[in-house]
Amino acid sequence: MASSRTVSLSEASAEFLAFWAEPHVCTLTTVRADGTPHVVPVNSTLDVATGTARVLSSRDSHKARQVRAAGDAGARVALCQVAGRRWSTLEGVAVVRDDPAVVTDAEARATDRYGRPPRKNPNRVILEITVTRALSNL
Repeated sequence: MASSRTVSLSEASAEFLAFWAEPHVCTLTTVRADGTPHVVPVNSTLDVATGTARVLSSRDSHKARQVRAAGDAGARVALCQVAGRRWSTLEGVAVVRDDPAVVTDAEARATDRYGRPPRKNPNRVILEITVTRALSNL
């Protein structure tokens, strides 16, 4: 297994791409107003072509409120997944999207990744992350 390194999404290895297609639970880290990390388990997807990760969330969740509070500039976040010795972290800027078409698209992507549709949630929003750095040992 390779050592930790920065990954260019446009040149990502087949192993890296396969890892982000496998149905792993991830952790999303946001930063509270007092500077402490808020880390929660999430389902997510990665669109390598656009450099966009998506996290399904509820409108009133702490993570969605934190991202929304950052305003139009978005909030710095980290999305990480681990399976045995394999790991990858996506760093980036998140914004909240609530457009029904965006939500439907993200739910379809999650269904493809996790093999089942997400639970129904009339308050669903999407945390859309523009990936600025990818780290991995793959």
